[in-house]
Amino acid sequence: MQALCRDRHTGGSSVNRRDLLGAFGGIAAALATGPILTKRAAAQEMPMVEEPWSAGGLAGSFVRPRHGPSRGPAVLILAGSGGTPRDGNYRTYLQLAQGLAAARIRSLRYDKRGVGGSRVLVTREDDVVLWHFVEDAVTAARDLAARPEVSSVIIAGHSEGALLATLAARKAMPTAIVQLAGPGRRFDVILREQIMAIPLPPGQEHYRKETLEILDKLVRGERVPNVPPELAVLFRPSVQPFLLSMLAVDPAAEFGRLKVPALVVQAASDIQVRMADFEALTKARPDARTVVLPATNHVFKRAPIDLSDRAAQIKSYDAQAQLVPELVPAIVDFVKSVAEQAEP
Repeated sequence: MQALCRDRHTGGSSVNRRDLLGAFGGIAAALATGPILTKRAAAQEMPMVEEPWSAGGLAGSFVRPRHGPSRGPAVLILAGSGGTPRDGNYRTYLQLAQGLAAARIRSLRYDKRGVGGSRVLVTREDDVVLWHFVEDAVTAARDLAARPEVSSVIIAGHSEGALLATLAARKAMPTAIVQLAGPGRRFDVILREQIMAIPLPPGQEHYRKETLEILDKLVRGERVPNVPPELAVLFRPSVQPFLLSMLAVDPAAEFGRLKVPALVVQAASDIQVRMADFEALTKARPDARTVVLPATNHVFKRAPIDLSDRAAQIKSYDAQAQLVPELVPAIVDFVKSVAEQAEP
């Protein structure tokens, strides 16, 4: 799914491209990109100071509260699927950083490799696999922990970033992790569920059949060299190494192996990562703190309760909308509690 936002319309097809993209795991990032606030506007909105950050070829933003203690916990924000910039395609990560700063908590977020200031890290798409992004998260977490003003690091991953948080925790050894709309089932299970949910006219049902056939081959570890033009945006050969690396991971099993404190946050109106994923994660870690946010979509903006109204759900992915008010306080409370416990 890496670099989905860089795809171009393949043309010549009557398929609704937005619907097809919306079927694939974390794929809100690929549906559209909204306007992003400038750093100057962001600074005016919240009591925060945003500083350029770089490490290991990654580029991002370190945020500290304009007023507050000289030292304290920091949150590493890991972005979701596709070619996602540091602020998020719907400003979710910028808004989260602002909310944390208002609570006097530092944060770091960065452009994913191949995007924005981190674009130099990708020269060939078919060289990129999941573990590259895991190592990026480890690099960022270690760099953040080395800052003298940071007393502890909490990794907060969104969607695919939640899986990265789980896998990176092995090496980064954070104080805690936060799963924000994180997958709890294998990637192919989620994809299959989303593919079956796409509304297609009877004359286009063959696209669903072809999509499932390609997915079945990938699950068996087979590369698919010949992909129909209509499905190339999702399954082109150059993105298949990344897809294969994702398919090899069981998110709940990996999460269950972690011993650090964890918070699992699920959006009740999420059409991409469902309650079944939340249940799988909490079953794997029954000791984890949990929060379910009502009438909330995958990017933590207010959304209709009715999951079957796809048009209304897609419309709720609004870059100008604010995060639901319950999200930041839940994260802040968790961060402060684990930071206090970690203090010597």
